[in-house]
Amino acid sequence: MGIGSGIFVFVVGAILAFAITAEISWIDLRLVGYILMGAGLVIFVLSLIFTLRRRRSTVTTRAGIDPATGERIDERSTRSDEL
Repeated sequence: MGIGSGIFVFVVGAILAFAITAEISWIDLRLVGYILMGAGLVIFVLSLIFTLRRRRSTVTTRAGIDPATGERIDERSTRSDEL
């Protein structure tokens, strides 16, 4: 689940908690709405944390020929940056 899913669950919960006035005997829609709003908030925050902790990496490749031996040299380096 991602950030959009968290927002969607939160909005559905807000609609159930505040906009729907129907009463059903076997379920409390307001309570279900509050539970969904809490779950949506948790999903949103966790997705945001995981997105911000994701590392970016840069790969640099260099190729050349060694003048002494005539061999091809490939050099590859990886650099990670934290956000």
